[in-house]
Amino acid sequence: MDAKQIYQTLSEKFTGRIKQFQENTHPASVVVESDAIVDICSFLKRETELEFTSMISLSGVDLKDQGKMLVIYHLGSIRHKHKIALKVELDRNNPHVPTVEKVWPGANWYEREAYDLYGIVFDNHSDLRRILLPDDWEGWPMRKDYVYPKRYHTWDV
Repeated sequence: MDAKQIYQTLSEKFTGRIKQFQENTHPASVVVESDAIVDICSFLKRETELEFTSMISLSGVDLKDQGKMLVIYHLGSIRHKHKIALKVELDRNNPHVPTVEKVWPGANWYEREAYDLYGIVFDNHSDLRRILLPDDWEGWPMRKDYVYPKRYHTWDV
């Protein structure tokens, strides 16, 4: 199935929950409503014609100038050899999205990384805490307006 067919399948199944199809990205992307992400991911994984059994990666993106954050889910089907990216747009001042770790357990660490570096909160995550930085680190270093500290405890940064 090609990306346009996947988009059409999602549009029919999740009427009003699919916001946009971006054909000129690699892989092609589908922008979805954040509160529908778990249902959409579950469908993509279990539907026989789709079988997106692999979440290849999850990334955060700071779109400071637009006042929003993105979470991008890169998905792949080993059986059908097709790929798609899902994008969720979040309010930059309160970036919350449901966790997909029950769909793909490996999402746990990717979501923790996006939380640690961007401050994106994955609601109902089983262990949402910093994964790369110390627990007492302040701020979200991958945000475009982050000001790096000159010192961390006794270390020069």
